[in-house]
Amino acid sequence: MLRRQSNKALLVLSVLAGMAGWWVDGSRSAWADIYVYRDSRGTLHFTNVPTKPVYRPFLLLSPYVRRLRGKESAQFDQLIREACQRYGVEFALVKAVIKAESAFDPRALSRAGARGLMQLMPDTATLHGVADVHNPQENIAGGVRHLRLLLDRFHGNLTLAIAAYNAGAETVDRYNGIPPYEETQEYVQRVLQFRESYQQRSSLDRAFRWAALSG
Repeated sequence: MLRRQSNKALLVLSVLAGMAGWWVDGSRSAWADIYVYRDSRGTLHFTNVPTKPVYRPFLLLSPYVRRLRGKESAQFDQLIREACQRYGVEFALVKAVIKAESAFDPRALSRAGARGLMQLMPDTATLHGVADVHNPQENIAGGVRHLRLLLDRFHGNLTLAIAAYNAGAETVDRYNGIPPYEETQEYVQRVLQFRESYQQRSSLDRAFRWAALSG
């Protein structure tokens, strides 16, 4: 079982173990079963034999083997960070919402009329002063500001804020929790899973930077 990396050698070992079974043949790839969980101190624990239900599949080593392509691009990360710093919202949460809403397509348009990266409805865009809803910078700023308002309204309850982003704050209030809509319930779970994945990726990024500096 792989445990906390206490030095550079163990860090490299854990990464190599995570990549064991990974192969590339043209456009195809396969992964070994590697699992991870984050403890109360924020430390990531890796294993190929999960002994606790807290372990979850870890599938995020691909960015360190090959560059991310297409809609998983990090091209909007700087805009996301700037908006998150301005409004005090977590980066991983915002990126998770964008992935769930538009898969990083700034031209996205839903049948209900939501537009852009964070799928802002016309009234929401107007509320937050978004003039060009397909402009990534404006759309992200408006979406993050809206998330901030929802987090404040629900006293920091992340699950309710996410549900309200999908179904509306009034609907969450009416049901006193996540509405009994399959779409909203699935949306909340999807965003939370994406958020956890981005948190893991951020932790691994920091570990790689530490390894590089300490070497």
